[in-house]
Amino acid sequence: QVHLVESGGGSVQVGGSLRLSCEVSGYTDSAYCMAWLRQGPGKEREWVGYQNSDGRTDVADSVKGRFTISEDNANDILYLQMNSLKREDTAMYICAVDRPFGGACGRTGDWYQYMGQGTQVTVSS
Repeated sequence: QVHLVESGGGSVQVGGSLRLSCEVSGYTDSAYCMAWLRQGPGKEREWVGYQNSDGRTDVADSVKGRFTISEDNANDILYLQMNSLKREDTAMYICAVDRPFGGACGRTGDWYQYMGQGTQVTVSS
């Protein structure tokens, strides 16, 4: 059974930084898309970015240049480094994983089969 546990969320001021972590267990396929999603208050879940098993990463335009995704392969941990945080980044951040489809990873909030419970990030001025 696939299990994902996020940590590292909290409250931060505009312009601040946070690093989120996601521990993944039970996913045994060598091919994967590991992603961060987020859902703000009153909004639909949206894709933030992913890292795949080929080492490729991609992030949404809204966070490009501010957010970075990386992974610790040895310990099955996915990270999201968030810098220059804005109020509109306030959301529940959710870790997700799934197999690539046709060699590609999804860029939508509803593409991923396995998701964690999320960790809350609140950005205030």
